[in-house]
Amino acid sequence: MNDPVSSRLEQLRFLERVQLADLERTQRWIASEETREAERQRGEQARPPTPDWMIEQGLNGGMPVYVHRGDCHMKGKRSRGVNEQQARQALAEGVAACTHCRPDTDLGVLE
Repeated sequence: MNDPVSSRLEQLRFLERVQLADLERTQRWIASEETREAERQRGEQARPPTPDWMIEQGLNGGMPVYVHRGDCHMKGKRSRGVNEQQARQALAEGVAACTHCRPDTDLGVLE
């Protein structure tokens, strides 16, 4: 014979197990996300600072082709960080200033 109280209690215990499993899964997701965020923050902190000035080399590491500000969105993959004196020297030697970030204006070196 089915006891309605016993049957209801079994249903509630089953619901409890399902909800605990859902809670544990959610807690694992939260822990994973916290780990990813901590790794992202460590990566940000370990990243070297953006140089103030960049010189973009030509193909095959050839002659410099552009001087950029360090935060220029147009700097190419062949760019390397330089100090202010090196950037001024490159401009004085005829290396073109990027037309987007205009490092010559910031350095006070106008053509």
